[in-house]
Amino acid sequence: MTNKEKFIKVYRENIKREGADKLLDHLCSSASDFFTAPASARYHCCYEGGLCEHSLNVYECLKDYLERSRVREVYGLNFTDESIAIVSLLHDLCKMNVYKPSFRNVKGEDGVWHKVPSYEFEDKLPYGHGEKSVYIASGFMRLTRDEAFAIRYHMGFSGTEDARNVGEALRLYPLAFALMTADMEASYFCEK
Repeated sequence: MTNKEKFIKVYRENIKREGADKLLDHLCSSASDFFTAPASARYHCCYEGGLCEHSLNVYECLKDYLERSRVREVYGLNFTDESIAIVSLLHDLCKMNVYKPSFRNVKGEDGVWHKVPSYEFEDKLPYGHGEKSVYIASGFMRLTRDEAFAIRYHMGFSGTEDARNVGEALRLYPLAFALMTADMEASYFCEK
């Protein structure tokens, strides 16, 4: 089963709210490169299909994190399968249609510069990172407040926003903290 097929399967099995089918149709359409886009230009999953792969990795990491007994019993975190799928699969919608194939020069072990395939970032809707993903998803279906804040603040303190806002969002909306943790786990450990 391809990553695209896995994504669609997880999406359809878990996300049932009004408008979800239209969002999936959009992701599968020629207006979107979601299933072929990289997750980054130079770092994690920086290859064709990397965005879909990363989203699936975040989904698995988030499910595992939320199944921990300490997270459930001590922290009291308990979210629906639908919310888990929504925030993990859709947290990086902002990366659709922004990476363009390109080349860059890299010095090889032989000391000679070589032209290698790469990506350039070109955003025609510069609305931010998490907020852009919330904006795109909300154009198709209504998000809960927990879901919107989780997607918006999934970058945690690595973004450029005011640290007080990030800290308060993570405190008030624990799904945001859980998604941030899953995103980092996927990026730093699953996708070396």
